[in-house]
Amino acid sequence: MDQSHGERRALWVFAHPRQESLNAALRDAGVASLREDGWTVDVADLYAERFDPVLIDGGGEDVRAYQQRLLAADLLVLQFPLWWYGMPAILKGWIDRTFERGFAYDVVDPDTGRARKYGDGGLAGRRALAVVTAGDRQASISPRGISGDIEDIFWTLLHGTFFYTGMDALTPHVLTGVHGATDNMVRVMTEGLRRRLRTVTTEEPIAYLPMTDEHYDHSIALHAHIAAGESGGRAHRAGPVPRA
Repeated sequence: MDQSHGERRALWVFAHPRQESLNAALRDAGVASLREDGWTVDVADLYAERFDPVLIDGGGEDVRAYQQRLLAADLLVLQFPLWWYGMPAILKGWIDRTFERGFAYDVVDPDTGRARKYGDGGLAGRRALAVVTAGDRQASISPRGISGDIEDIFWTLLHGTFFYTGMDALTPHVLTGVHGATDNMVRVMTEGLRRRLRTVTTEEPIAYLPMTDEHYDHSIALHAHIAAGESGGRAHRAGPVPRA
């Protein structure tokens, strides 16, 4: 994504029910930071907009409107509290309904007749960042922490949603130990988010392997010589994998 020239646009999807929350303060700081850096930011507050997360039938005027807002963005930010190691139901439903087949995935390449996915897809050319609050202590979200590594916790979002639909998945911005945050802690967290957002166009995305014959066999499993000795999500990373 070359944003050295021209307008930069972000869609900030907010999934928290309370406007007086830490999450709301982080949203306001993050959106303000992007706007100060010249971004045009569209904020989709799913609770305030009374989004219906229940997928029964595809489509709908509300879905089409969100799809247009997403297509207009260079950067997608999903902000949510970590509930039961996942996102709130309203945000999961937004993905279920908005990332439709033929729009975000199973988009056919006219030259090959193959569905574009895992490194390509209907949302290619965009970057995606998750901003997440968690009650866990910092060390608990690590390769040896009881909650697991960040990329393990968010595998389904990072690889199975962002990368699957063609977006560049950025390492999640996770804020830990948020329960009972003092005013000073909130200031530290908001400043940290502001610093992170200043690099959002230049930082390297997670280097997942594209779904090509070079890396995967016809059962869509890695060839034996690719990432030999590795398993799980780390096996699907290109190059050396950073370890905390």
